[in-house]
Amino acid sequence: MTTMTQSTPKGMRLHIGLFGRRNVGKSSLLNAVVRQEVSIVSEFAGTTTDPVEKPMELLPVGPVLFIDTAGIDDEGALGERRIDKTRKALDRVDLGVIVTDGTWGGFEEKLLAELETRNVPVIAVFNKSDLQSPPAESVAMLSAKKIAIARTAANKPHGAEEFRQSILNAAPPDFIDNPIIAGDIVGAGQTAVLVVPIDKEAPRGRLILPQVQTIRDLLETQAMCVVVTEQQLPAAMANLKQPPKLVVTDSQAFEKVSAVTPPEVMMTGFSVLYSRFKGDLVTQALGAMAVEQLRPGDKVLVAEACSHHPIGEDIGRVKIPNWLNKYVGGKLEFTTVQGQDYPEDLSPYKLVIHCGACMWNRRLMLSRILKCRQAGVPITNYGLVIAYSLGLFERALQPFPAALEAYKNSNHGMHGRTRKIN
Repeated sequence: MTTMTQSTPKGMRLHIGLFGRRNVGKSSLLNAVVRQEVSIVSEFAGTTTDPVEKPMELLPVGPVLFIDTAGIDDEGALGERRIDKTRKALDRVDLGVIVTDGTWGGFEEKLLAELETRNVPVIAVFNKSDLQSPPAESVAMLSAKKIAIARTAANKPHGAEEFRQSILNAAPPDFIDNPIIAGDIVGAGQTAVLVVPIDKEAPRGRLILPQVQTIRDLLETQAMCVVVTEQQLPAAMANLKQPPKLVVTDSQAFEKVSAVTPPEVMMTGFSVLYSRFKGDLVTQALGAMAVEQLRPGDKVLVAEACSHHPIGEDIGRVKIPNWLNKYVGGKLEFTTVQGQDYPEDLSPYKLVIHCGACMWNRRLMLSRILKCRQAGVPITNYGLVIAYSLGLFERALQPFPAALEAYKNSNHGMHGRTRKIN
């Protein structure tokens, strides 16, 4: 495995989750696939406690992340906590693998239903097939549902080859065709200007991840980029012989950057780009319009993908709440969650505002969007709600025709906005 593969961010890997009862051979299967002992294997049930993650290169898919989970039939109070962690892993897998040693019953059907609800492709692995053949009725039932089936003997040499091939066959197309952040908007030979404040929450001497990934994305698509601070933007625009195709800014500088960027030049924010890259831009753009229905005292959930020590002017805890309190003319009740923490019951909230989820894979963000949709709670993201509250929503959506059209076709879009924070 190369150093480049090891350094691929976790959020850009294909997440493959191994699920099943205790002691069916999930850990042995993982060890066989990666060809090293990364999970402890024992004859005693319940050896795997917390999910075990193993990054590797699986050609032609590329960088993947295997997640070996605790048995879904674990017992006792501690077992319930392990099962809860396994269920959370369901939300972030791009490909679900249900492992059984021959039995296909209620546990397996429940797992299959959970994955199908999330629109996650599934592989059914019948392990220990050297000892017994999979039940014909189970194979027929899964085949009728068009579920991929692999027969393995994880403790034998080359006993997981059929499973490896099944992964390649079932991998979502998004991971064969590299996802694009901004390169398709800018185009080969064209220029993007990236406005990058020196962020206090970034480690000294480094840019934050969305900025780095956007630069890499532009270079890979043969576009050019100029990186400046907001103070340098006027001089950079004046120095360019041709206007840039796109200006991308940190969301907190929307107003200043908009004032400098000519109206004919498309402008958006890094967070808005990541709404498309990691989530569902149309859904989250429409979700931002729920700000119009907010009233003082309403509950708003702010969700951050990564855990960090908040600074004094933290965007999720301080700036966005201040902007929205001014917008609605009174105090809203904000709740902030970090990392994997996320309420099971979303019904108390009038709006969910999520970060760009740069540290996550897209599947986990889509799972959270789906949960909001099922609960009837609108969801948006940092950049979108900032642009909306500043009266710059249409401009921020200009590079994204589908989202802009959805907004204009909505009641709010047709009648225009009536408020803006000062």
